[in-house]
Amino acid sequence: MILHYTAMRASTDALARLCDSGAEVSAHYVIEPGGQVWSLVPEERRAWHAGKSAWGAVRDVNSRSIGIELVNTGRQPFPEPQMHALESLLDAVRDRWSVPPERVIGHSDIAIGRKVDPGPRFDWRRLARRGHAVWPDQATPGDFEEDARRAGYVWEAGQEDALLAAVRLRLRPWATGPLGAVDRALVAGLARDWPVAAEPAQSTS
Repeated sequence: MILHYTAMRASTDALARLCDSGAEVSAHYVIEPGGQVWSLVPEERRAWHAGKSAWGAVRDVNSRSIGIELVNTGRQPFPEPQMHALESLLDAVRDRWSVPPERVIGHSDIAIGRKVDPGPRFDWRRLARRGHAVWPDQATPGDFEEDARRAGYVWEAGQEDALLAAVRLRLRPWATGPLGAVDRALVAGLARDWPVAAEPAQSTS
């Protein structure tokens, strides 16, 4: 399951774009700030929400995922009614499809250097507390790139800085500066708790 933000303030604008066949973008669900949930594409059908992306051994993410769009510009907190609606939706969809918490990820996780949603203001720790995502404890720091690869991240040669930015968006959204021991300890914990690749994922270069 892939979480996004719409990058639009108005729900009507987001719905219009996602329902426009000429836009070549779609999602299974849209959740408004007030908590209303719109179902746009049946769960068993492919939606075009992931774009060029990869996660572990999966290279065609659109055909292997359910996309949920949260109406948010990315510059504001996600309001309580919206988060509550998301959690209720995740309860139902995960139950129907037997989706483990480590398979609930963000667009920024699967599109290194290209996407940043659901962004630094999204509360991944809250989802993890409710059993809908993974939040790692720090582990013994190891090789950052190897642990990120084991966790499922896929990136191209030359995107090492973008990889660090993506991992931080998930775990340390306000961190700055070069790769440090905390980054390595957290991604080591993620690789331990979140080994999602069906086979070792290699760089796409």
